Amino acid sequence: MSDSNLTIAILVGSLRAGSHNRALAELAVANAPEGISLSIVDGLGELPFYNEDLDTAEALPASIAALRGSVAEVDAFLFVTPEYNGTIPAVLKNAIDWLSRPYGAGALAGKPAGVIGAALGRYAGTWSREDARKSVGIAGAKVVEKVEIGIGTGDLGDEGLATAEIVESVVAAVRSLADEVAVAV
Repeated sequence: MSDSNLTIAILVGSLRAGSHNRALAELAVANAPEGISLSIVDGLGELPFYNEDLDTAEALPASIAALRGSVAEVDAFLFVTPEYNGTIPAVLKNAIDWLSRPYGAGALAGKPAGVIGAALGRYAGTWSREDARKSVGIAGAKVVEKVEIGIGTGDLGDEGLATAEIVESVVAAVRSLADEVAVAV
């Protein structure tokens, strides 16, 4: 496949600037394979909770229009999620809800999506990644199951996330998403 000009939007479920998940997203951007452009979608914390009354041409908040516009033409999505109380953070679920609309034609519809993450719990955020996959799949994305990275943050050494093994895993995840774009076309 030709990866030329392929774009992947990254949505991070942690709002904290110094979070491991934000660092994992930045690691993906910094190590993007040639011909693949990754960009982190900022501003998820500024989105109002999904409300169908607001999802009209007359009432649509500017932040939602900006979110939808920023990802309308991307080829794939990468969701990077911590685990909050055994599940997906509300801010990430809310973004998925907004991107799933309009029903059947939202920004996620038919596009490959992968989920990775880092969490302190002993299962490295397995439940949140499962819930995120379920949500984006129901929202219409094509979930790429082989994109599977769960990092236990309690086990990180002095290098943090910047180990050769983690970088290699992230690059492989991005390549898997790129490969699925070719299949989806």
